[in-house]
This record gives sequence, structure tokens and C-alpha cells, in this order.
Amino acid sequence: MIGRIKFDLSNKGALARNVFWMLSGDGVRLVLQAVYFVLIGRALGVREFGAFVGAVSLVALVAPFSTWGTGFILLKEVARDRAAFSRCWGTALSATAVFGTVLLCLVLLISRAAFGTSVPLRALLLVAVSDAIVVRVLDLATQAFTAVENLRKGAEIYVVLSAGRTLAAVYLSFVVHSPTAQSWALLYLLSAVTAALYGIVAVSRTLGPPRMGFRLSRPEFKEGFYFAVSQASQTIYNDLDKTMLVRLGGLEATGIYGAAYRIVDVSFAPVGALTQATLARFFRHGEKGIAGSTRLARKILPYSAGYGLVAASFLFLVSPVLPLVLGKGFTAATWALRWLSPLVFLRSIHYFLANSLSGAGHQGRRALVQIGVVGINVLLNLWLIPAYSWRGAAWASLVSDGALVLGLFAAIVSLRRSGNLPGAAPEVEAEGSVAL
Repeated sequence: MIGRIKFDLSNKGALARNVFWMLSGDGVRLVLQAVYFVLIGRALGVREFGAFVGAVSLVALVAPFSTWGTGFILLKEVARDRAAFSRCWGTALSATAVFGTVLLCLVLLISRAAFGTSVPLRALLLVAVSDAIVVRVLDLATQAFTAVENLRKGAEIYVVLSAGRTLAAVYLSFVVHSPTAQSWALLYLLSAVTAALYGIVAVSRTLGPPRMGFRLSRPEFKEGFYFAVSQASQTIYNDLDKTMLVRLGGLEATGIYGAAYRIVDVSFAPVGALTQATLARFFRHGEKGIAGSTRLARKILPYSAGYGLVAASFLFLVSPVLPLVLGKGFTAATWALRWLSPLVFLRSIHYFLANSLSGAGHQGRRALVQIGVVGINVLLNLWLIPAYSWRGAAWASLVSDGALVLGLFAAIVSLRRSGNLPGAAPEVEAEGSVAL
């Protein structure tokens, strides 16, 4: 059995290279995403674009459970012990096939209650296959490369996805007659399948083939659930508002809000690159407890928060350009972007606070905080969206992300005062395991 790999945690050169590769990959992706975002926005128009955003948002609410957190377990275990790769890679792929299929059926069952007839069922089915199964495989491949800090290969996978979607958007705009949400959903799925196949081959050739079979110890099964809950919670307070807007505010409001939110997501990419580049290190620092993982966070936060403040200010200033790019139907998106711009700053803080908890093994506490924020977000959206449409959704998002920063900070302070102990680290054992 291969022994544990020793890592130099102070190797800033390796971290700088990883951030560089992620930023380079994200830079290419940003250009490609900007192209296909403008193309599909103009091709579909505000209502069809709103229908597509609604479908993506509904699937996003349950998609994190497709992997049952096995991607994060892979990342943690392999970051600490390279010999665990084949087992974790095979388990993650098997779990995604099983849970993804179950969730696909669930989404179709609840779609009518969520949307009525606003979103075509076929479009929702195509988006669900893409985002609940295929894209999750792509995420697993990226997490595998992140675990060994080979972020160059991880960045390539998402570049392939963005390139495929850009080509699909060009086809939609210039070849498809009368484009609809359904026709774009089909092209959306096909581009994801291409990228996922590339990811599986790249990981298996570079790191080794998977040992297929879904087998987790009971502590790992529980921890995987916590990872999935955390991811789902994050997705819910990011995307539930769009799903509710379809029902409570209409497709036009959803298209306006979804366009502005997409700009916020794109502007967060540099911090996202730093998050990805440091994730394996949070798990290794976390072996020393919450004191170790927060020590790493304190080194990162001045840079991430500084960028977040600058980016939020920039978005506020350039927001009037949005309707000039997407068309007159998106005029109100100027104000939506102004309201949403502070989210970049808030995210640049709470992502690293959350990773401090996960790295130290306190995933359950992180999940608890995030579930609380989900409750706040749901209540605010139910109150504000019927009265203020997309403005209410924007206000709910700002309050929720602010509450998340405070909640995670309070959880870390509480843990440090209680003794800086690491969380429970599940051991892989045959006895008491969950197998499929």
C-alpha cells in the first residue's frame, strides 16, 4: 500500500501555480461564457430565457445530493492519502449514477407543483439529466485533480464544457429556427456529455482507473450527507429565489433577475479559483483542528475580501451597460445588478469561513448554519417576492448571505473557545459499511 504523501504546506509557489491555472482556465471560460450568455439571451428573449433559468434553478436545488458528498470525501481522503484514489473515484461515480437517477425522477414529479405549465416538461427533463447527473460527473473529475493539486487538468475540464456550450449557443443562434428553451436545453445537455466523457478519460488516464462499487463506512455515509446538505443549502439560497420567481413573479421577472445574477456569478470567478486551489490545503491544515484551518483562512481573506469589494463596486458602476448588450427587454436588469453586486464581497468572505469548518472535520456544524440561512431565505422570499418581484428576491439574497457570514464566524469562534479540537474523521472499514 502506498504510504501517505508528505506535502509542504508552506509551498507558496505550488499554490501560486494552481491559482494561475485556475485563473487562466476561468479567464478562458469567462470569455466563452460571455459569448454564449449574450447569444442565448438574444436568441431566446426574456420569457424563454426565464423558462430556462427556472428549469436550471429547480434542478440545482436537488443536484448536490446526486453525488451524496462523495466528491468531497474523495478530495479529503486523497489529499491526505493518495492510495485511497481508486476506491473513492469508483464510489463517487457509482453514487452519482444511483442518486442522480433517483433525483431525476423527483424533479419531474415536483415540477408541476413548482412551475405549473410555465416551463416545458421536456426542457426540464433535458436540464435535469445534464445538471443532476452529467455535470456532477464533471465536478467529480475536477475534485479528483484538486485532491492532488493538479488544477491545470481540473481547469481544462470546465474549459471543455464552456467551449462546448459556446458552440451550442452559436448553433442555436444561427441555425435553429425559432429557438426555444427546449431546443437550448437539448444543446445544453449534449455539450455537458462531451465534457463529462473528456473528464472521465482524463482522470482515469492521469490518476488511475476507478474501482467501481458504492461502498462507504457508516461515518463516511453520514459525512457525505453533511457535505450534500451544505452544497444543497448553498444552492438553495443562491437559486431558490429564481425558482420562486417563476411561480410568484413570472418569466419576465425571472429573466431579468437571472441575467443580473449570472453577471455576479461570473465576477466571482477569481475568488472561486482561489477557493478551488486551496481546498485540499484546508483539509490538510484541518487535521490540526479548527485552529489549523482558520490560520490558513486568515492568510487568504485579505486578498479575497479586497477583490470582492473592488468587484462589487465595479459591477455597480457598469450595470447600465447590461441592456445595451442583451437587448432592451433587459433594461430593468441594470437595477437588479446594482442590488446584487454586494454578493461578490459577501461570498469572498463566507466561502473561506465555510471551508475552515469543513477542513477541520466540522461539516455537520457548517451544514447546520447553512440550513438556518436556508430557512431565513425561504421566509424572506415568500414575503418579499409577491410584493416586490425581483427586487424582493435581491433583498432576500443580500440578507441571507450576510447572515451566513455572521453564522459561520460565530460557529468558528465557538469551536476555538471550546478547545480547537478536530472533528470526527471517519475511517474506512468493512464492518458497519453501507454497500450497494
